[in-house]
Amino acid sequence: MVSSARESATSSHAHLVAEFTGVAEEWLGDGSRLGGLLVAAAGAAGLHALGAPLVRTSGAHGVDAMLLLEGGHAALHSVPARRVVLVDLLAPLRHDLVPAFEVLSRRLAMTDVRAERLLRG
Repeated sequence: MVSSARESATSSHAHLVAEFTGVAEEWLGDGSRLGGLLVAAAGAAGLHALGAPLVRTSGAHGVDAMLLLEGGHAALHSVPARRVVLVDLLAPLRHDLVPAFEVLSRRLAMTDVRAERLLRG
């Protein structure tokens, strides 16, 4: 469940940050898989990608992936030593980020998740 930390009638964007813990090890170092997951999550929320994800894989240091979106971004960082994936989604309010969060939750096969939704702008 995503908690909402701050509401504002004048906000223009939703910002969802999440920490997925206990992620299956096969995800943590696989840049192609995590980049594809960002594309799938963005698509589920109806977000338009402005290109392919930028992915950097660094063995023990994990994966950093970024997808530039029309009006926002989707990013994740894996931390293999802790079996953690950190996620950052930012999009205009007209988009519901819950479907993106659900795709991430289903595919990462984690044991726990903490998430927070903030309104920005």
